[in-house]
Amino acid sequence: MTQEQLEAIMGLIMNSGNAKSNAMEAIQAAKKNDFELAKTKLAEADEALVEAHHAQTGLLTKEAQGDQMTVTLLAVHSQDHLMTSITFNDLAKEVVDIYQRLADE
Repeated sequence: MTQEQLEAIMGLIMNSGNAKSNAMEAIQAAKKNDFELAKTKLAEADEALVEAHHAQTGLLTKEAQGDQMTVTLLAVHSQDHLMTSITFNDLAKEVVDIYQRLADE
């Protein structure tokens, strides 16, 4: 694995983790009826996911160009981390929406 590939994988893990953390913070803010903070945290989660996708796209582009990467447990972990964070972020948006609707009643 090259240094560039390792950096991309670590970017995937780091940004995916940040996205998930921000999504969790959005839910916690919504529980406290702080919907402005929840909205901010969801936006930050989306930004982190965009950065993670950039890292993933870089790896996919290199592979499409013939620069094969050895699949390691770390590479698999990074993809798992990304997919889990995307799912969690989608769910967090729904949870925040439910809290908002309950607060509006």
